[in-house]
Amino acid sequence: MITCNVQYGNRKKLSIHIDPFGFITVKAPKGTSEELIVSAIESKGKWILEKIHAIGVARETPKAREYHTQGKFLHLGKECFLHELIEINELDEEMLKRNLKKFYINSCKAVVGERIKIYQKQLKVKPKTIEIIESRIKWGSCSSDRNLTFNYRLAMAPIEVIDYVIIHELCHITHMNHDRSFWRRVGSIMPDYKEKEAYLARHGQSMSL
Repeated sequence: MITCNVQYGNRKKLSIHIDPFGFITVKAPKGTSEELIVSAIESKGKWILEKIHAIGVARETPKAREYHTQGKFLHLGKECFLHELIEINELDEEMLKRNLKKFYINSCKAVVGERIKIYQKQLKVKPKTIEIIESRIKWGSCSSDRNLTFNYRLAMAPIEVIDYVIIHELCHITHMNHDRSFWRRVGSIMPDYKEKEAYLARHGQSMSL
């Protein structure tokens, strides 16, 4: 089953778009029948499923890491040597992985905690809870109860990309769907949000342990 969001507007042709998160948007001329939209989706079904699968693979397949003094890892968008992030002396690979993950969790918690204060004021919303989690498929989420989660791997991204995910999830407090009003709200705070989406799509695979 393919789930999508339909946007009607002053346009001549119907088009299907898939963003870096795998969300599908159908843009159709005003008055387009549901039957025609379903037919268009079905005709592109194979392409849609292949695209979504490729996005999932890109975000789930981790790059092999080297846990030694010259091993490099991303932190806030910059490549750092492992020893610049955590203590590495006399620790085996398993312990290094564990400590590095703790470092990213704490870093993400601190950055999100600081940055979210800025944007919740601008958007005039307030989350009920904020949690840092581990996920291979989501950078963030917002429940109907205003509970927000953020992937600890976001600590590897530049601040402005983290800001985008924060804004994205805060906007879901008032707009649970990815409809036109949602994206308009995101764009009102971050006009170049598509560049941040593209960064996550392009570098998501390298943002791993």
